[in-house]
Amino acid sequence: MALPLAPLVQLTTGEVHPAFPGTLLHFWLLTDSQLEALAHFYHQRTPCPWTRHYPCPVRWASDAPLEEKRRRLGRFIGLRGCESPLVLLPSSPTAAAPADSAAPALLSEDDILEEARAARLAEEERIWRGKHPWFRG
Repeated sequence: MALPLAPLVQLTTGEVHPAFPGTLLHFWLLTDSQLEALAHFYHQRTPCPWTRHYPCPVRWASDAPLEEKRRRLGRFIGLRGCESPLVLLPSSPTAAAPADSAAPALLSEDDILEEARAARLAEEERIWRGKHPWFRG
């Protein structure tokens, strides 16, 4: 939790917001009003020409829960593990089984990357087996 965070500077002035967290602990202690102030300072609350010039623009409704705001701002400043569930799929071997079998499973970005990696390795093995019948991978 003492991991220092590199400050994000505002595009127009080059300044750092006074509430920008200096450590990971300070990030997890940010209040709702501080998160709103940070989003506004970095041109994310009121759309303007600078909004989309940041590496990972963020949007949320004012009534969004604190954890959603924190997760989105964490992704905005480049923290790992703050990704949103990205894709709805009807079923997935890596996703936990939903309570209602008709409900789609939510996959995180890490789950999607793992599935893509597994598919790539399976395809590479298929190619090697086609070229070299003796290949057992």
